[in-house]
Order: sequence, then C-alpha cells, then structure tokens
Amino acid sequence: MPLLEETTVPQEHPPTLPVVIIGNGPSGICLSYLLSGYKPYLDTTTVHPNPMLFRKLQETKHIPITEQDLEYLSEGLEGRSRNPVAVLFDTLLHPNADFGYEFPPVLKWRRDKQQHIPHMVLGKATPGGAWHAMEGSMLTISLGIWMELPGVNYRDLTGGKHRDVTSDRATPEEISTYYRDYVKLKGLQKNFVDNTYVTSVQKLCRGQEVEALENGQTDQGEDGRVGDGDNEGFGGNGKECVNNGGALWEIRGYQQVQSDTHVPFCLFAENVVLATGASDSPVRLGVEGEDLPFVFHSISDLGLAVSQKRLDMNSDPVLIIGAGLSAADAVLCARHSNIRVLHIFRKGVDNPDLIFKQLPKTLYPEYHKVYNMMCSQTYMNVPPSSATFRPQAVSIASSVCAKMCPKPQFAADEGASARLFSDYTSFPEHCLVSFQPDRKCLLQGDNSLKAFKISLALVLIGTNPNLFFLKGQGQYLGKDPTRPISCKQNPIDIDPYTYECTKEPGLFAMGPLVGDNFVRFLKGGALGIASCLLKRLKKREKLISNGRNNII
Repeated sequence: MPLLEETTVPQEHPPTLPVVIIGNGPSGICLSYLLSGYKPYLDTTTVHPNPMLFRKLQETKHIPITEQDLEYLSEGLEGRSRNPVAVLFDTLLHPNADFGYEFPPVLKWRRDKQQHIPHMVLGKATPGGAWHAMEGSMLTISLGIWMELPGVNYRDLTGGKHRDVTSDRATPEEISTYYRDYVKLKGLQKNFVDNTYVTSVQKLCRGQEVEALENGQTDQGEDGRVGDGDNEGFGGNGKECVNNGGALWEIRGYQQVQSDTHVPFCLFAENVVLATGASDSPVRLGVEGEDLPFVFHSISDLGLAVSQKRLDMNSDPVLIIGAGLSAADAVLCARHSNIRVLHIFRKGVDNPDLIFKQLPKTLYPEYHKVYNMMCSQTYMNVPPSSATFRPQAVSIASSVCAKMCPKPQFAADEGASARLFSDYTSFPEHCLVSFQPDRKCLLQGDNSLKAFKISLALVLIGTNPNLFFLKGQGQYLGKDPTRPISCKQNPIDIDPYTYECTKEPGLFAMGPLVGDNFVRFLKGGALGIASCLLKRLKKREKLISNGRNNII
C-alpha cells in the first residue's frame, strides 16, 4: 500500500487497499482500531459474572478474542441485539450492564503492529460521523460509558463531568469530541480521510480488473456510476465476476477541499465495509403537501426557526408527527420556547412498544414528562376552561379526502381548534391526511377528520440509510430483496459471525445497517469483521508460505 498523506485521497495511480471503510462514525472508528493491530485478550485479573462464558474464555486466555471461535463464545448469550457477536462484545466490555451493574471490562488490549491491516476510512466530516450534526445540548439516550470505544474510558477523556441524576448520560457535543479525540489518542489519523463523498461502489469482473489497474481508471456513465448501466449484475458483457480470491471493488467519489472545490478520486479495495449509519434519509409520510415549505423532517429546522425568531408563543402551533425520542426532543424544544404543540402519532398511549415504556423514570425524567403529557393532555380530555384557540374556517375538497383517507369519509370538524390545551395537545391513534398551502393540516382519527392551522410541521418518524452509491441502492442486500433497506424492517442480510453480506462476498456491513442502532452493540460488528479479515489474512499467508516451501 502506498504511503498516503494524512486526510488526503491519492489522485494518481489509485492504490489497491485490503479494506476501505465507508463511514467514519463510531462503527468505522472502532473497526479501524481493531484493524490497526489492537488485540483484545482476557484480563486474567478479572472474573466475568457469566460462569459459562468465563469458563470458555479461560480455555484460551492467551489467544486474542479476534482469533477465537466467535460462534462458540456467543453461544447461549442473550442481550438487546439480534446479532450474537454484538451481544458477546458488549458483555465483555460491559458485563451485566442490562441489570444495572457497572462491572469493569474483562478485556485488556495489546498492540501488535505486525497484525495491522492497511485500510482507509472515508467520511463526510471529521471522525465521529453524524454525532457532529446533532443538537449539542440534548442528552443521549444511552449512558456515556456505553458510548465509549475500546481502550479509552469515556469518563477519563471527558473529565468526569457531573450534572444531576442524569449525569451518566452525555450530550452529543461531548460524544463527538470524545470520538474525535479517540482517533488522535490511538494514532489512527493516518487511516482517516475527511470530507469525502462516495458516489459509486462496484465490484469489478476479471476483465475489468486488469484494465482498471493498468489505466488507473474505469469508464463512468452519465449518472456517475461505473460500468455498463444495462448490466443486471456486477458483471455484464459476458465477463466472469470473481466473488472471492482476488476480486476487487472500485470506489469512486470526490473530496471537498478549500470550501467548494471538489476533487474526484478512485480507489480499489479487496474488501469494502458499509458503516454509513442510518441518518441520511428521513422517512416520509407520502401524503399530499409534504413538500410544502413549512413541512420539515429534522428537529434542527425547529431550532433554526426559534433562533431566527420565526416562531414564538403567539405563533400558530407547531405540528409534531411521531412517537419516538426525536419527536419527544422536538416537543421539549418547542415547550422550552413556549411554543404551542400539536402532537400526533399512530400508536395508542398504552402501546407496550412505545420507547418510553423501556426507559427508567429516574434516568430519563424529561422523556417521561413528554409521555405524561401524551397520556393526560389528549384531544379528547380537554376541559372547556383550557380551550384557547378559536375555530378556523377550513375548506376541504372532497376529492382530497377520497384520495388520502383509507377509511370512510366524515365531515371535517371545523371547530376542532376550540378544544385544544393551551400549551400541548396529543392525538393518539391519529394519522395525517394532508398539508394544505394555507398551512392547514388535516388529521384523521376517532372516526373523524380534524383541520388545524399550524405554523410549522415536523415529520419525525425515523430515518433510513441512503445507499445510492450501490446498485439498486443496495436493496438486493436486504433480508427481503423486494423492499428498500431499513434498519428496523429490512436490515442488510449478513453472516451473524463475520458480518459479511450473504449476497455479496467481500462486502461487509455493520451498525444500524444490520439492526444495531446503539453504540453499545455496533462495536460487535467491528469485532466480527476484524476477526474474519485477520483469519483470512493468516490463512492466505500460510498458503503463500506453503507454496514457497513447495517450490524450494
């Protein structure tokens, strides 16, 4: 591998790298750490509270975990991830964390520079990924120590800040600073290239590989993707695709330098890891008027409207759609600025799947405050004395109702605004039918339609990954190839112990793409991938060594 200047993508003679990681959030950082020769061993001065796992660890205590049988170690473990290696790595780093204990890790780390696998981590910003774009004053859902990466204690690096009963939680600003400092502290900077945007990832066929390496480039279509756009597979043109043993991936994109200057790049890799997270594309409602200028899909737009004084206590209410933590954060943000809120969500307040049901009240008081309002300040419970809004005259075309409402149509309740709480009103088991250009919205629930005048709408019903740089946006990689990739509904289908895509050898996925949305568990992907690549490298070197001996 040619030597690379720090944070610079080579422009001439594209290198062939063993691994290219797309995404520089905690997933990419943790994998870079393990690929840089850092190896986890059992700390023989500790005792794991799970006797069966501890017995297995003692059997091979002098062998790094990355060289052991992860399936054997994971057997019988239970946790809050569907991926067994994620549960294994989590219990090694945070034993019995789900029971409220804070036991020390049972791992110690040693660096073997001879085991370094050359790799490059491509990210849109500085290391830390989407954490740099989050609201800095909010608190994370996870404890700060659960956000830490191997080998560096979170409290040691953040100075052990304390606030109150929730002091073990962290702000996004603290977490993003921790990740950025982690990369420097562990000497990983040379592996990271910032401000890079990947536009195409494609596996080359045997004929394409030779041509690409000789010319240092491949043909690029009008859409920015590589290869023949009419090909059904990665191959095409009758060429044989190589699935392993020498197959190459081509990664194209550009690096943003000096503000608006875009410098294109092309890299080749034996393996590609998808660590892009899931915050790229907000989930849309798909209703009429969703593209109107007062409808947004990010909580940051609410903060911007408040800071620019486009919203205040005299404004029409803000409509918030969703029942997750992002929606709860938006409610808290609006109420902090004395902005009236209409909050609609599909689930009932007693639905056991609501995230609030899983959060301890003492640790998450602000979210339980929102949940209490969701339960007690519902539209149907408004006492006459609490009504402050006057009815809005609303004109609703019957054709809109016929198009948008799956249920039988009812006349819109034009006096609905007279029955709202003064600060916050929830609408459980409601859905949004449409937005109108005059800033009126139409809701459906309780066998009726309701119309309200609003100042701004926030659709916060989740996010999906954006894998536009893959063929068919990577849909064929999902557990259900007929549906788009979704972290919850249709994650990428992987081998549970290596994290290699079952439908594409040499392509790996980790983090939210495979259903691990919490930093606690995405680290398991790094363990699985690093273990797989190290074992393959060792096997390949052994084959090469045996071949040389046979020749001699």
